[in-house]
Amino acid sequence: MPLFGNSFSPKKTPPRKSASLSSLHTLDRSIREVELGLEYGQPAMNIGGQSWKFEDGQWMTESGGNTSSRELQRLKKRNVQLEEENNLLKSKIEILLDMLTETTVECCQMEKEVEGIKTQHRRKK
Repeated sequence: MPLFGNSFSPKKTPPRKSASLSSLHTLDRSIREVELGLEYGQPAMNIGGQSWKFEDGQWMTESGGNTSSRELQRLKKRNVQLEEENNLLKSKIEILLDMLTETTVECCQMEKEVEGIKTQHRRKK
């Protein structure tokens, strides 16, 4: 008789029945249709006392209507303009710094030439 033989083989337990964790099955049919129906509507939320809904790929305020969305579009356009102006001014500053560097180098070269001419003139005397 083997030491670890087949003498001990417990029966497999039957699988448990899954219990529904949702309470929707206890609701009335009309309420279930509202909760689970195909009419989802537009996503909406309330943040800081202002209602927002998702339309055409953008979040729009419900209370302000198109006024706030127009204002938002105007501010976005102004932001783009200011960014372009900022980039232009940065480019101008870079050009001015390059010009200043070039002028400084030329000035230093001229000073060295003047010093060289002065030393040559002193030697001739």
